[in-house]
Amino acid sequence: MGNSYAGQLKSTRFEEVLHNSIEASLRSNTLVPRPIFSQLYLEAEQQLSSLEGGSRADNEEEEEDGEGGLDPSSPPNAYQLPPPPEGCCTTDGFCQAGKDLRLVSISNEPIEVPAGFLLVGAKSPSLPDHLLVCAVDKRFLPDDNGHNALLGFSGNCVGCGKKGFCYFTEFSNHINLKLTTQPKKQKHLKYYLVRNAQGALTKGPLICWKGSEFRSRQNSTNTCSSSLFPPLESSGSLAAFPTEPAPGTNPSVPVGAQQAGPASDHPSVATATGPAVFNGKDSPKHPQLVKNSLCAAPRPTALGLLPNSGPPKKRHKGWSPESKSTTDGSFIQAVGNRAKHGASMPCVPQAGLVGPTSVTFPVVASSEPVSVPDNLLKICKAKPVIFKGHGNFPYLCGNLNDVVVSPLLYTCYQNSQSLSRSYEQHGASTMQPISEETQLLLTVYYLVQLAADQVPLMEDLEQIFLRSWRESHLTEIRQYQQVPPQPFPPATSTAAPVTSAQLPWLAGLAASSCNDSVHVIECAYSLAEGLSEMFRLLIEGKLSKTNYVVIICACRNAAIDSCIAVTGKYQARILSESLLSPAEYQREVHYELVTGKVDSLGAFFSSLCPEGDIDILLDKFHQENQGHVSSSFTASSTKKTAVLDASGVPMCTSYHQEPRGIRPFQLAVAQKLLSHVCSIADSSTQNLDLGSFEKVDFLICIPPSEVTYQQTVFHVWHSGVLLELGLEKEPVTKQRAEQHVLKLDTEAQARFKAFLQNSFQNPHTLFVLIHDHAHWDLVSSAVHNIYSQSDPSVGLVDRLLNCREVKEAPNIVTLHVTSFPYALQTQHTLISPYNEIHWPISYSNGVDLYHESKKYFGLSEFIDSTLSGHSLPLLRYDSSFEAMVTALGKRFPRLHSAVIRTFVLVQHYAAAMMAVSGLPQMKNHTSVETLEITQNLLNSPKQCPCGHGLMVLLRVPCSPLAAVAYERLAHVRARLALEEHFEIILGHPSSGITVGKHFVKQLKMWQKIEDAEWRPQTYLELEGLPCILIFSGMDPHGESLPRSLRYCDLRLINSSCLVRTALEQELGLAAYFVSNDIPLEKGPKNEALESDGEKLSSTDEDEEAGTEGCFEAGSTSEQRGPVKRERSHSHDSASSSLSSKASGSVLYGESLVQPSGLPQGEFARSSPPCGPAEEGRAPGEIQRLRVSQGPTVISRHSPGLVPQPDSSLRTGRRSLQVPAAPSSQLSSSSSGASSTCTVSTANVLVLQASQCSMAKACRQPPIVFLPKLVYDMLLSTDSSGLPKSASLLPSPSVMWTSSFRPLLSKMMTSTEQSLYYRQWTVPRPSHMDYGNRAEGRVDSFHPRRLLLSGPPQIGKTGAYLQFLSILSRMLIRLTEVDVYDEEEINTGLQEESDWHYLQLTDPWPDLELFQKMPFDYIIHDPKYEDASMICSHHQSIKSEDRGMSRKPEDLYVRRQTARMRLSKYAAYNTYHHCEQCQQYMGFHPHYQLSESTLHVFAFSCSMLGEEIQLHFIIPKSKEYHFVFSQPGGQLESMRLPLVTDKSYEHIKSPTFTPTTGRHEHGLFNLYHAMDGANHLHVLVVKEYEMAIYKKYWPNHIMLVLPSIFNSAGVGAAHFLIKELCYHNLELERNRQEELGVKPQDIWPFIVISDDSCVMWNVADVDCAGDRSREFSWSERNVSLKHIMQHIEASPNITHYALIGMRKWASKTRSREVQEPFSRCHVHDFIILNVDLTQNVQYNQNRFTCDDVDFNLRVHSAGLLLCRFNRFSVMKKQIAVGGHRSFHITSKVADSSVAIVPSQYICAPDSKHTFLAAPAQLLLEKFLQYHSHRFFPLSLKNHSHPVLSVDCYLNLGPQISVCYVSSRPHSLNVSCSDMMFSGLLLYLCDSFVGASFLKKFHFLKGATLCVICQDRNSLRQTVVRLELEEEWQFRLRDEFQTANAKEDRPLFFLTARHI
Repeated sequence: MGNSYAGQLKSTRFEEVLHNSIEASLRSNTLVPRPIFSQLYLEAEQQLSSLEGGSRADNEEEEEDGEGGLDPSSPPNAYQLPPPPEGCCTTDGFCQAGKDLRLVSISNEPIEVPAGFLLVGAKSPSLPDHLLVCAVDKRFLPDDNGHNALLGFSGNCVGCGKKGFCYFTEFSNHINLKLTTQPKKQKHLKYYLVRNAQGALTKGPLICWKGSEFRSRQNSTNTCSSSLFPPLESSGSLAAFPTEPAPGTNPSVPVGAQQAGPASDHPSVATATGPAVFNGKDSPKHPQLVKNSLCAAPRPTALGLLPNSGPPKKRHKGWSPESKSTTDGSFIQAVGNRAKHGASMPCVPQAGLVGPTSVTFPVVASSEPVSVPDNLLKICKAKPVIFKGHGNFPYLCGNLNDVVVSPLLYTCYQNSQSLSRSYEQHGASTMQPISEETQLLLTVYYLVQLAADQVPLMEDLEQIFLRSWRESHLTEIRQYQQVPPQPFPPATSTAAPVTSAQLPWLAGLAASSCNDSVHVIECAYSLAEGLSEMFRLLIEGKLSKTNYVVIICACRNAAIDSCIAVTGKYQARILSESLLSPAEYQREVHYELVTGKVDSLGAFFSSLCPEGDIDILLDKFHQENQGHVSSSFTASSTKKTAVLDASGVPMCTSYHQEPRGIRPFQLAVAQKLLSHVCSIADSSTQNLDLGSFEKVDFLICIPPSEVTYQQTVFHVWHSGVLLELGLEKEPVTKQRAEQHVLKLDTEAQARFKAFLQNSFQNPHTLFVLIHDHAHWDLVSSAVHNIYSQSDPSVGLVDRLLNCREVKEAPNIVTLHVTSFPYALQTQHTLISPYNEIHWPISYSNGVDLYHESKKYFGLSEFIDSTLSGHSLPLLRYDSSFEAMVTALGKRFPRLHSAVIRTFVLVQHYAAAMMAVSGLPQMKNHTSVETLEITQNLLNSPKQCPCGHGLMVLLRVPCSPLAAVAYERLAHVRARLALEEHFEIILGHPSSGITVGKHFVKQLKMWQKIEDAEWRPQTYLELEGLPCILIFSGMDPHGESLPRSLRYCDLRLINSSCLVRTALEQELGLAAYFVSNDIPLEKGPKNEALESDGEKLSSTDEDEEAGTEGCFEAGSTSEQRGPVKRERSHSHDSASSSLSSKASGSVLYGESLVQPSGLPQGEFARSSPPCGPAEEGRAPGEIQRLRVSQGPTVISRHSPGLVPQPDSSLRTGRRSLQVPAAPSSQLSSSSSGASSTCTVSTANVLVLQASQCSMAKACRQPPIVFLPKLVYDMLLSTDSSGLPKSASLLPSPSVMWTSSFRPLLSKMMTSTEQSLYYRQWTVPRPSHMDYGNRAEGRVDSFHPRRLLLSGPPQIGKTGAYLQFLSILSRMLIRLTEVDVYDEEEINTGLQEESDWHYLQLTDPWPDLELFQKMPFDYIIHDPKYEDASMICSHHQSIKSEDRGMSRKPEDLYVRRQTARMRLSKYAAYNTYHHCEQCQQYMGFHPHYQLSESTLHVFAFSCSMLGEEIQLHFIIPKSKEYHFVFSQPGGQLESMRLPLVTDKSYEHIKSPTFTPTTGRHEHGLFNLYHAMDGANHLHVLVVKEYEMAIYKKYWPNHIMLVLPSIFNSAGVGAAHFLIKELCYHNLELERNRQEELGVKPQDIWPFIVISDDSCVMWNVADVDCAGDRSREFSWSERNVSLKHIMQHIEASPNITHYALIGMRKWASKTRSREVQEPFSRCHVHDFIILNVDLTQNVQYNQNRFTCDDVDFNLRVHSAGLLLCRFNRFSVMKKQIAVGGHRSFHITSKVADSSVAIVPSQYICAPDSKHTFLAAPAQLLLEKFLQYHSHRFFPLSLKNHSHPVLSVDCYLNLGPQISVCYVSSRPHSLNVSCSDMMFSGLLLYLCDSFVGASFLKKFHFLKGATLCVICQDRNSLRQTVVRLELEEEWQFRLRDEFQTANAKEDRPLFFLTARHI
């Protein structure tokens, strides 16, 4: 069993493993060979078992479990099959020639057998139930003694007749054995084939290969630990159910619930497993069985959720678990005698474990078989369950039907011997695993301390082993946690271990203290004698008090053999039943029903009733009361004054329907979903391009439940989502809503195909595929391939939602929604942990995060209610019911306990209904709990004027039993004439709801429904209907229940199948919203109901933090301080309502004095009734009044108390009963804090009116009744502080990776819990994620898949429908942009000239006309609203009031924008990815991102006085735009077209876009704007931003400015663009002149565009007459290509220096587009003639207004500026980058003081704080805000502007400037008659002379400002311009910008005019 080398390396072993590892790495092309050291020592192996040993159907194959152990040289890696020849047949069961070889197919065909050859049967792992017929030379086969077989092989194919196969490997390939291990004839040739009497070929005796009979255990341990199995191939072959459970796959569940069946995932050993499945085939013999076992979700196992827990159902004598049998080989002992009635089960043998701990199942020693006694079950009243432990297990023969053998404990021992991977990673291989002796001793200790009503749990045992191992190796573990790993850590000495000789004595000693609960038997020779002894003791009745028998044989070579038999009736029944798969469970129950086995139960019930058979009583009662309702009913009716509505119908005043609406939680979750979708889109992987979608569509997939379907359709229909998404128009019909909900049944495939087709045809629609209730049906589609004939619904979810089309469609996002996400959180999951959205918690550190009017009551709150001390618990169990079930279980051992439980419960309900209806003698034949339920069900309608009642949910998972319960209860109701008092509804997933006409009429009246055809289709529509809902189906499918649900009776849930998902799913039915706010008249809102505040608050934070999250992810449990829990004033809580027919005095006198010594949990729960005080009381005192007739009993036990025996319970119950009185009294329940309560008569008020039970139900969660086993599971906590149920295996379709895992922690959030399951669970082979062997690699996650998890019934549907709405809104928002929408400014100041451009219809300007137009100096662009106005002589007088109307604060108001839908001609930023522009953007697969080259382009610049070096980054795809000296050589020039070129697919002007800080948001994608036309686009970037722009725009040409311009403004970029382009024009003229092209024919224009130009428009003008001024116009969006080609086609275009267009505004006036062309300023998007403007430069120092400055220079140079008024550009508002990139901060690092513009200048040589900003920027900003300090006379003095020479600087909106140029021959405003209030000389050059300045006139007191680069040039300028003659200078009037000397400040000198 463990590592026989005790952790020390032996050289031979080391060499062997090293050799194997090398060999495997050479062979393997897929798997990474395992590390050598991990092969030498035990480890938690996570590789699941594979095809190798998988699912063999015959016991003979047991010995091959440790395949790798047969041959020391066998590789640790899987055998690699050679590829089959092209075109050959690869079907299992056929040879490569396509001929059938299966024995069943060819048994009657004549087969030619050459002399010396024999026919033998070969076993294929893929066809476990078939033999393949082969002809083999008998010389190569052994004789009868297993000897004398020649080495080698010689065989023929009997199918195609091919002969002469000399190698078994070659032969196995030919017959398609598809092996995963090295082919060996000993392994695969199994049987001789013989002809029977009819001449048919049949299976004969086994071939007796040497050594297969007895393989020594020691040998197998040493050798079989290194086989590693391959992952499933993608071809779809499936190792669906390998027989070996993976080591460490120790699913954790109580009682051994069986994992079998379809998902049984590991038919390793198992009773309940389905047929063995391999390579896509199944056993044709049992299709029906396969079908049944597959559709049902597998269930966990008792002693651990183990792959398989016992033999299959087929019964044969003489089965041995380990060795081959001489008969059929499918003999496995199991439960019951299914062979008689059910489809027989193909059997799966016990198989060994896989991986390093892989030890073959112990083979039997040569001991005698053990005979099972004949009458064992009859005598013992239960089938003993025998768990194999260590060592060999003997044959069993005889009455095998009466025992169950399971390997679960063996597997647990194996798993616990594997070291935790975490320790192994730290080099901890020297630590020995826990010894076998210690394991067995710990097991005995564990069994000894189990209570009589407890069942052994595998998790408990695993944790015990783990703790023991950790304690024994504490020092090493600490050492490895602190010290870096060493290759060979030193061995450590440990305490002396238990020896095998000491073991029996120690075990006996441990068992001696437990009063015979555990009995130890020691054997001398083998386990056989111990088993025989045990059977003898059982037959003799000497083990009647013994629950567990431990059998130890410790004599054999110091190794031990052991097994443990569970003989306790209760434990054995639960464990054996847990081995059934869900399908088998249903079949078993069905069999018992149809064969009449249950009749004995009915007879027994009849014998219990002293008055005779219940049916006789019923008939008698029916005859007596025929025609009128039970008198006791009418007597008990309360008289009440009903309120009538307008139509005279009684109205209920205390109950109101819930208003519909989205709750804060749901909105928060919807927003979280949206942000996750956005983050997928924002990631660089480009898996989701949200920008390319125009609308949202969706499909919701739900399980095949009619109620869930109708419920979801109703949600979709009434949510308004279809209207919001634009999918439907008003009014939306229900039929339209149904189009978006898909029930996953047999008809789903066609509709899903249509959905896929729709998504394919609409690439611009984003389809959200919502998989609701996503934990349902996780079966792999590969399993479906096997069972497709028998059950087409198997694996449907996988086939549809995981199909290739869904995975690859770029416009489908899949959202899985579930309350139980655990099965989707494994190591192989497709969902990234970053794509999980968990329901948020409502409280954090005492703060209410979401203000909800309702409080969610989920599992954690239900559990809390049991801990709260004085209030009534909401979770209860019924001890008398449990006691009766246990007693009947002993009496009827052959009946399944589900049958017994159902019959008992139905009997209790029937008796309770009779008792309440006037047969009081039946009270003794029901339990108090059932009586309470029935009383409240029948009485509730009488407390409401309308007859509103409550719902009782009776959960009966097994459909046949549900039908029985329905029929029986309906019969009793009919005989009692109660048909109109309450309804009984049978709810089954596959069918709708049937409700009687009387009740339909009531529902319609309550809900005010007019439709005559209306019928309730969902359980929610049954609100207020008094009814029992019998809810069947193995799993709930997401059905919501109404608020009138008062009792959730889960006493019949299958308590042996405990998996976390199954358990929480059942309890989720009771999840509920209760009102958070109690009406004020009921008392102070904050009064706590619990008396012990401290006790509660101790669990506050940790539960809020998350793992109540263990139960509901992100539990919404409210803070426990001021709890407003309503459950304690339940008027109808059985446990507290003292209801009887006694008079008030009797009640007060006789039963209220509570004996002080009684424990509060037992007796005191019936709190004394105070008077009918309901209104005006604090919540803790509110008395709920109720009418009832039954005795009151408290039988709910507090968690710490052991239930009393049945008899004493009954006695206790009767002692509480009170004599009946003739009239019904109102009694009440109280939940006061003190245990004794004295009643003050002052508190007794008169009852005004009964309250509707519906109104109360809305404020109280339902009461839940559970089986005792489940109750204990929920209320017992493990060491983490969580309920034990939290540590169960999360889902039957997954398994633990290791038993060495930590426990879940109470402090875990839902996210941490997800990561825990992702680390510690793997899917079983039948799970749809099994093939996704990711193990945490990011590339294995599907990028467009999300998981939303939240507690059941909390509102997930509303949340995801809201998500669809906001997603749709966001997509619309994504297709919209905010563009500046501002009217032109200063339009009233335009000069009224005689000259207008009158040719209104001209498409292009007429040059002669245009030259006559005056230039409009005024700036009209609204972005310059706060800039200085430019005066000309035309309007200087009219502008007096300019700037007066604006308040200073208005300057900083946010600019006006309008939201515009992007057209198909828009420019885009980097977030846009569509298929058309992929290549343009460089994200095309053909282009590598690195494929661009850096080129230097140098030219001399006279302005800068030096040579400039610019760098071009040119992608390979754009090199054709340039000329190189040779391919890949020196860049020579940029190609320019000719003026005469005509091309419709080419834009002639290169576009330059200067940009900074906008690598993500700049609109550089002009593909759509240019309508796909060829164009040259260059981004002009600063050197430090080059890399980031290159990353985002890999396919764009970059022009990188020299580093000296890193801090420069936009002026520098414009200056360099223009200089570069002129220099390039010269180069192109020279180059093309050589080709014969005239210089003037080279195209001289370039485009300089802002990086925020988003769309372009054209105004279509309709002129009424030839020259009429009356016209209409409309604007439309056009491509930039259209505009550019129109402008480039203008006649005489080369005569224009600058061409531009209007800025778009929504309120554009007609006069603005009336004249097609203007001669004025142009901005934002300009077309520049670099030839004409050769001598006009941009100012490279400027940051702001450089375009205005340039426009004025161009005009003054006599050049034409033309604005096309019919074209407009829209500019997008971009909040980052651009001019915002410049921040002015202090140079002092720690200065936190804000810098204001007045600090931008200072006196020279002062101690002013210097600023970190360019001097030019400080100057421009200072003048903009504070120029009035320099020009006081100019303020608001627009008739006397400031004269600005050769430059335009913004002096603020309240100062006007007049621009003049000093250049000779320049065009200037006539200034002869103007008086200026100031003079601004900015860096003036030599053209400005003293004589030039003397032409201008200044006001007295006018001010002068001279600005120069340094103080020296300042003085020189003053002297050169002779300024001191007219201007008075003072020393203190000198200033500088606040720059340090190294930053080269600018200097100012001011003066006053004399």
